[in-house]
Amino acid sequence: VHPQTIEVIQTRAKPLALEVLVVNSKEEWEAALAGDFFAALIQYPASSGWVTDWKADVETIHAKHAAAIVATDLLALTLLTPPGEWGADIVVGNSQRFGMPMGAGGPHAAFMACRDEYKRSLPGRLVGVSVDAHGKPAYRLALQTREQHIRREKATSNICTAQVLPAVIASMYAVYHGPQGLSRIAQRVARFTAILSRGLTQLGFGQRHHGTAFDTLCLHTQGATDSIVARALSRGVNLRQAWKEYICISLDETTTRADVELIWSIFARDGEELPSVEAMDEGPTSLIPESLQRSSRYLTHPVFNTHHSETAMLRYIRSLSDKDLALDRSMIPLGSCTMKLNATSEMIPITWPEFADVHPFAPADQLQGYAELDAQLRRWLCQATGYAGISLQPNAGSQGEYAGLLAIKAFHDSKGQNHRNICLIPSSAHGTNPASAHMVGLKVVVTKCDDNGNVDLDDLRAHCEKHSAHLACVMITYPSTHGVFETQVKQLCELVHSHGGRVYVDGANMNALVGLAAPGEFGGDVSHLNLHKTFCIPHGGGGPGVGPVCVVEDLVPFLPGHATAGIAGQVGAVSAAPLGNAAVLPISWMYIRMMGEPGLKLATETAILNANYISARLQQHFPTLYAGEHGHVAHECILDLRQFKDSCGVMAEDVAKRLIDYGFHAPTLSFPVPNTLMVEPTESESRHELDRFIEAMIAIRGEIAAIEAGELPRDDNPLKNAPHTAQALLAADWTHDYSREAAAYPLPALRHSKYWSPVGRVDNVYGDRNLFCSCVPMDGNED
Repeated sequence: VHPQTIEVIQTRAKPLALEVLVVNSKEEWEAALAGDFFAALIQYPASSGWVTDWKADVETIHAKHAAAIVATDLLALTLLTPPGEWGADIVVGNSQRFGMPMGAGGPHAAFMACRDEYKRSLPGRLVGVSVDAHGKPAYRLALQTREQHIRREKATSNICTAQVLPAVIASMYAVYHGPQGLSRIAQRVARFTAILSRGLTQLGFGQRHHGTAFDTLCLHTQGATDSIVARALSRGVNLRQAWKEYICISLDETTTRADVELIWSIFARDGEELPSVEAMDEGPTSLIPESLQRSSRYLTHPVFNTHHSETAMLRYIRSLSDKDLALDRSMIPLGSCTMKLNATSEMIPITWPEFADVHPFAPADQLQGYAELDAQLRRWLCQATGYAGISLQPNAGSQGEYAGLLAIKAFHDSKGQNHRNICLIPSSAHGTNPASAHMVGLKVVVTKCDDNGNVDLDDLRAHCEKHSAHLACVMITYPSTHGVFETQVKQLCELVHSHGGRVYVDGANMNALVGLAAPGEFGGDVSHLNLHKTFCIPHGGGGPGVGPVCVVEDLVPFLPGHATAGIAGQVGAVSAAPLGNAAVLPISWMYIRMMGEPGLKLATETAILNANYISARLQQHFPTLYAGEHGHVAHECILDLRQFKDSCGVMAEDVAKRLIDYGFHAPTLSFPVPNTLMVEPTESESRHELDRFIEAMIAIRGEIAAIEAGELPRDDNPLKNAPHTAQALLAADWTHDYSREAAAYPLPALRHSKYWSPVGRVDNVYGDRNLFCSCVPMDGNED
């Protein structure tokens, strides 16, 4: 198993008191299989390149009523027998080599596949197939009842922001090449690996694993490791020194004949004749044993077998893009998401090969540019937050939460206070907060909020006194998840500190603070940031993200380390790559560098102004549920729609769906209060765009009034039937009590620029009851 994988697993297992047994030989493996365990992780192909038949071992694992987990390589599986065919229960891996650059470690989309019985334990973002109101196929996020916003500390993961945009790239790579193209790429890699192996054998360097491999060779150096590595470096080649006497070499689709000959020249002794590529190509075209070669078909859906020219591919991508309602069409007012501009000038550097074509474990002297960027960005973020130290390793805000709570737990443990295991969390908290606390072994105790949405300080005080000896921390969000600056935040921090606890300030709403207030200065001990929100990294659809964790001075030693990369730390790695999603860090660097301190402050002030403008303009139509003592909100506002359930049967979901007809993505639905909409306009939106949104909301209020007055039926009106598709509007029969024009063009401006929803109202219940892989054609599931 890759060493960085082992390290992350060890970090994750420790707070949950799980034992991780790492075996280093066949004898140790067999002894481990004879013992007691709940799961086994197998790397296929192995980190050293070894491929072998694990079927008998998996049968042994199952006989122990344990789960067989396999970490694998997608490209290798185009040639190797897939793990599911020899009994694996869960298969995980990384899609980086499907079109994404190394980028010093990320972002790359991972994947997790499992047997049906494990599907309800999968982390979030599971896309399933449902039907819309017209019986047409529609995709939706399925089985959401297990997620943090409902199950909270009982959620199966704390994942929020994931790696959606890299996943789109990887999927398009598969669509463009198709199964035949992917197989050709893999066969070329395997062929060069076989040629390289035979040549190295001729030069006297044998493989560790009896000559079985896909793309990686592990070679015995006969004591010449240091000299070979030095000679390789002098010729611009990095080799992996896996063990003292072994060197690993990995090839990919970019490998050429010249690369193979260069490697031979590095291993050859002075004056030794190099092998001939033609001669070495006379053997088998791969080092994969015949018994392990794949025979089953894959990617059989038409989408993977159609779009194989650039013209066809571009048109297919455009057809998908036309279905999306994105920032290039209109504002996305999702509360607690900060969907702000991702400026082109910020994005350009991530395309530069100097950032993209860097290996995360390259020697430190080859990473000086990234090191400088890392240092500058950390310094700027510390200045913005008022903290003393920061790690950029976490790959999302939720992972920053996890790292921050690990730091708090490790701090208490270092003081001999292992008994401090209580985490106080307000009832209004983001769902990832209790989920993250649970993952680090803390017990969550929920505290109350008052009628104004603020943390109930009296209730918090009572809990602090009750749990004083065991209090580890409190987690708050500032401004609150109710969109309000709570005036008692300093008193709250002092209260928790007086009982020996630490204060975690969730940085999800940092877009309301930058340049105005710093968590580290008003009492916070730990915060995470969302660079994909406040600091402009794109995260449409759910990622990629960067979730730096910031801490005060005495918690700095407990920031994530990375032993594989030689980075010391009292807490292990939380991400496989030392710098996490390093390739997108230039975006935030560019944003901060171009904005400067005055610009960042102005952005914050404008974000707050925009939210208050919407709140004030809509107050007579959709009152703001929570506001500060002066009637103002922070950077977002919660619109209260609860009264319409009784007055006319309209729910917040109906308004959210109707907004699609008006050309707007809906605000955040029913969070943190059921049957409300939370609106966050950000500083990026103009007065004109804000007015368009306000006009749409006021028009919808008029439609609600018509239902309340009996002018439209409760069960057949533009809100209950929204969104309206072009197909439905053009149908011969129109049986509704309102006109097609009212459905499609409720405002005159929509005649000039109209977004058409690709699907009607989606049937959520059907989707959860009939979950299946979306790659199966719908007609394949008809009775």
